[in-house]
Amino acid sequence: MTRLLVLPQEGCYKGAKNKTYSVKIKSSEHTEQMAFQESKYFKEKAKERYKIEAKNSELKHRHGYDVASSSGLVGIELQGAMAIFTVNIKRVLKLIK
Repeated sequence: MTRLLVLPQEGCYKGAKNKTYSVKIKSSEHTEQMAFQESKYFKEKAKERYKIEAKNSELKHRHGYDVASSSGLVGIELQGAMAIFTVNIKRVLKLIK
C-alpha cells in the first residue's frame, strides 16, 4: 500500500493543513485470486462450504477443539482425534435412528 500526501486546495478540508489517503496496489497473486473467485468451480465449491463450516463450529464450540487441553504434540493430536471420533460417533448414531 502506498501513502500519498495531498495538499489541500482552496476551500477544501477546513482547518486541515494536509490530508493523506491510501492507494491499493494489487500484486499478480491478488489479481489471480480475484479471477479464480469469479470462476464457476469456485462458486460451486462456495455453495457447499456452509456444511464444512458447521462441522468445524461444532468441533470448536461443543467439543473443545479450539483450545488445547494438554501440552505437547502427542497430547494435542490425541485431543483432536478424540473430538473428531466423538463427532463421527454422534453422526453414526443419528444415521442409525
